[in-house]
Parts: sequence; structure tokens; C-alpha cells
Amino acid sequence: MEFRQLVRGRVDWPDIERVARELADRYDRDEMRVRFLDADNWLSTPMVVDDDLFVKVITRQNTLVHALFTTGRNLGAFSAGTGGFFERHETPYEMARHELEATRRVRELGVNAPEPIEAFEVGDLGVLVLEYLPEFRTLGELDPEAVARLAPDLFATLRTVHDAGLAHGDLRAENVLVADGELYVIDATRVSEDGREAARAYDLASALAALEPLVGASDTIDAALSSYSADELLAARRFLDFVAIRPDHDFGGAELKGELEKRTA
Repeated sequence: MEFRQLVRGRVDWPDIERVARELADRYDRDEMRVRFLDADNWLSTPMVVDDDLFVKVITRQNTLVHALFTTGRNLGAFSAGTGGFFERHETPYEMARHELEATRRVRELGVNAPEPIEAFEVGDLGVLVLEYLPEFRTLGELDPEAVARLAPDLFATLRTVHDAGLAHGDLRAENVLVADGELYVIDATRVSEDGREAARAYDLASALAALEPLVGASDTIDAALSSYSADELLAARRFLDFVAIRPDHDFGGAELKGELEKRTA
């Protein structure tokens, strides 16, 4: 745990106070209630302000960790037989601004995502402000029946993003929120323009990996085939081994591959 805390970094209390004062000035609030979220987040310190703003505070340490993750992911992409397509951020503000802009783009497509408000700097910290969704659960927190009902919607959402020439780059059950029966996509990462075709196949493999532990291989492939062709699923298959080595994915790779081969034979 101490190592994890060291790697993640920590925002010192004086810096938190500076961010809080800046938020109070920007949103004309004499008093604010700040609540820190107990989230296993390596790339920011998340907090909720007055139950209507979701704020991420990003440090230089978070940027360094993101760069390390990016290097590891690109090595995984090479192992899958393609060039690396993940891109790093140079500064905390750049990380915040990217997520703001990515959220705007997916909302413009009609995909549900928290409303993006702004990104700004406080000293050497990056600060991202989004709408807070007060009542949500992640996809992984739902019962299997609810996930099975929503699974086709997840692939339809991904199809919308991909048809617009975009890619998410970090699709996990934790990055799909459910509020009022609707899916919301968060935390898109940065992928290169010329690597987006491979990144979209990787997205699809990640979606398969996220759903398989929740509803099983057969229902997962059924849901995927509602929006993607068999050839597209076969293109995603080569990324399953790469996804399997990530510590934030735990799924039955053999079961998924077997089901894919059975359906596409």
C-alpha cells in the first residue's frame, strides 16, 4: 500500500486549499463542501464539490505514472503485432484538457458522458471539472441480468464512437457508468491519429474482456455481434492476450477465444 501511495502521488493539503479557493472564485461560491472519493485512481485525486461538480486534481506525479502506463501499453500493442498507438501527456494541464475535449467529442456524437465544464491550471496542477452524476454505479457493480440487458447498448455506443473515427483507448467496466438506466462513458485516453484503426480493435477486445466475467462468453459475443461483424471481432481477437496481462482486467480468455472461433468458423 505504501508503494502504491508513493507511485500514485499525493496532493498536499496547501495545494488542495489553493484549488478549492480557485473553484470558489470561478463559481462564485462563498462556501463549498468538498468530499474526496475513495477511488483506486492512479492518475488523479478525484473529489466532489457541493454534489454538483466532479473535480480531478492532476499532479506531475500522475503525469509520470501515465507516461509509464503508456509505455507498458505500447509494449503490449507491439506484442499483438501492431505499432504502439497510445500517446503520453507532457503536463498535468494537458492531461486535464485532453479529457475535457474527449468528453466534449463523445457528447457531440450523442453518447452519454458527464457534461464537460472546464480545465485549468493551479500552479503546476491540472484541474478538470465535470458534471457530477450523483446516483450511478459502474457496470461491474450491477447484477448479471442488468449487465446482459445493457451489453448491446455498450457495443452500440462503442460503434458510434468508432464510426466517427475515434477510439476510447481504456474501456473497462469501471469506465462505464450506469445512471437512470443509461450508460455513460468516461476516462477516454489518448491515441494517435494513425493508430486509431488498431486502437478501435483494441477497444473491442477490451469491451469483450470487461463483459465476459459479468455475463459469460456466449452472451458477450451475442451482444458484440449486434453492432460488429464477425470479421471485426476476429480483428479484435489478437488483442485479447494483451488485454489479459493488464491487472485491471480479469476474464476467461480461452472461453472468449473459443466462443469467437465457434461463431466465426
